[in-house]
Amino acid sequence: MRRAALILVPYLWLLVLFLVPFLIVFKISLSDIALAIPPYTPTLDLSAGWQGLKDFVSQLDFENYVFLTEDDLYWKAYLSSVRIAVIATALTLLVGYPIAYGMASAPDHWRPTLMMLVILPFWTSFLIRVYSWMGILSTEGYLNQVLLALGVISSPLTILNTNAAVYIGIVYTYMPFMILPIYSTLERMDGSLLEAAEDLGCSRIKAFWLITVPLSKAGIIAGCFLVLIPTIGEFVIPSLLGGSETLMIGKVLWEEFFNNRDWPVASAVAIILLLILVIPIVLFQRNLEKQRESEG
Repeated sequence: MRRAALILVPYLWLLVLFLVPFLIVFKISLSDIALAIPPYTPTLDLSAGWQGLKDFVSQLDFENYVFLTEDDLYWKAYLSSVRIAVIATALTLLVGYPIAYGMASAPDHWRPTLMMLVILPFWTSFLIRVYSWMGILSTEGYLNQVLLALGVISSPLTILNTNAAVYIGIVYTYMPFMILPIYSTLERMDGSLLEAAEDLGCSRIKAFWLITVPLSKAGIIAGCFLVLIPTIGEFVIPSLLGGSETLMIGKVLWEEFFNNRDWPVASAVAIILLLILVIPIVLFQRNLEKQRESEG
């Protein structure tokens, strides 16, 4: 009974906060748009009981999902979002791993201070931090002023309203989500393994690639997932820092909900986005379980 109670709590949590909203959004995605409040015609009438369920099944269609395949805007937005998210995640890993490694290699009395510096940006509003990058990256922003004063450039750089600004904003915003899991794995690593490798004639660089990186694999995977998943559906950063050519599914989703007020199509977009995120994670977990079983 105690085990059942412990297992029941997270399942109830998932049921209330994930499965129920998912079913509501899925039901809306099967509806038709209408000039009403809410702006769609419900296809499932729960008050009608069994007859309402039979009518729902008989009238069931996936017209909104078919529409997503016919309009190239949506699949281009999905592909662009995945591309930007993958590149941004790789850049975040390249920048975050050395920081996490430096934190794990620092003396013990310095680690709490370094941890606080990593977490410190969370004390400020996310929206304010993104707005601050607009002032930094604009044509008359602080970055161009410093570069012009140093004589590095002769004319201001156009960074704002480009994909480069989106990458900068994503890397800066989600950097702690990459650093903390990697730092957690590196901190627990046994330093004697590196000493043994060096005693056996292995150079520091080779020992790093053969021992440190494989042992920090769990932290790297966790950090990449923590950055990749929210980045694919990101809306604020591409809207404020990206230009008109920056196409991401989060912007399309917002426009469908609030500008076009097409809730059924927007719900279909959200369902497809969720499947894009969930299916690779499930497949990865199954592959990981198979590897553990084969190793065991």
